Amino acid sequence: MRTEATDRVRVIFSLLDANGNGVLDPDDFELMGQRVVAAVPEADSAAKDAMVSAFRRYWTTLSDELDADGDGTISWDEFTACVLSPERFDRTVADFAEALARLGDPRGDGMVPRPAFVALMTAIGFGQANIQTLFDAFGPTADDRIPVATWVAGIKDYYSPEKAGIPGDLLVGSADA
Repeated sequence: MRTEATDRVRVIFSLLDANGNGVLDPDDFELMGQRVVAAVPEADSAAKDAMVSAFRRYWTTLSDELDADGDGTISWDEFTACVLSPERFDRTVADFAEALARLGDPRGDGMVPRPAFVALMTAIGFGQANIQTLFDAFGPTADDRIPVATWVAGIKDYYSPEKAGIPGDLLVGSADA
């Protein structure tokens, strides 16, 4: 497993622990779902529902696959197994990526404007400088938008342990330096 993948997983674990109790539990995914759908109020109800469903599926998949001790929570040690076996999570990650990018496309034209991208990534918990750097790495159009497909691919890459040097690596560490 690449160091970059471990770093990405460490970041995502800390962000998904929305209630800050040190483990992942169902409340984290409900809280995160609420935060994320609130970030783009102009998105349609179907996109919001799909995002909440994707967060719930994310939790269910993690719980079913990783809760080794059956305590209803996922510890850091349990969570690292997702990096070691990404094929167990491919469909869940794809659903999550598609729902998030769709939520960021409130006009439904296949493009995500910077304000929606920033709002969603901020709601998830990423730092502003990192968000802006990532958006720029996706090669926005002259009207400051990125294709939904580009963001979906970027999210999938973020969860791929064999990937390095990807735009998602810009979310790890400080972009302010």
